Amino acid sequence: MVFMEIPLVSRRQKIGLLGGSFDPAHEGHLHISKYALKYFNLDQVWWLLSPSNPLKKNNPGPMNERFYYANLLVKHPKIFVTKIEEELNTVYTAQTLRLIQRRLPNVRFVWLMGADNMIQLDKWMNWTEIVNRVPLGILARPDNTLAPLKSKMAKTFSACRLNANQSRNLSKMKAPSWCYKNLPLLNLSSSQIRAS
Repeated sequence: MVFMEIPLVSRRQKIGLLGGSFDPAHEGHLHISKYALKYFNLDQVWWLLSPSNPLKKNNPGPMNERFYYANLLVKHPKIFVTKIEEELNTVYTAQTLRLIQRRLPNVRFVWLMGADNMIQLDKWMNWTEIVNRVPLGILARPDNTLAPLKSKMAKTFSACRLNANQSRNLSKMKAPSWCYKNLPLLNLSSSQIRAS
């Protein structure tokens, strides 16, 4: 059994997983996490700080530093910062989901992502496995409101889309299922913060 330090969770809880570099974590991450709790009827949101991103040229800053600053930012009782991917020694989301579900078979997971990631999801390793493994909660970002709906993922899994007004049912749905939800927009990004 693979060791994994996880937040306290009980059977049948609905957990949103938000993966990313969080380099650095910022109010935008917190913003979409709070709305994800509400829109997708989740009990918790876990931030999965990734050790690296295979789609980016540069590796993120040191994990312990990112973890420390993310925890300074998060003061919400239902949002937790984790180093699960480092602990599991995984790089790819499909791998991470496989191991988390094996470790917690009675918990319902929803993969959360900004709409910008939806556009490039088909570039991710084993991306169709991700869609077939857990429901996807997709949140619109300032510069990407319509383009994601023309993405390869949206077209391939169009029959599995849940209407936005039914978003609170997503966490009860079996995969493949996904819901695209607009939210009040907060235009922040880690790359902008690093640049400044």
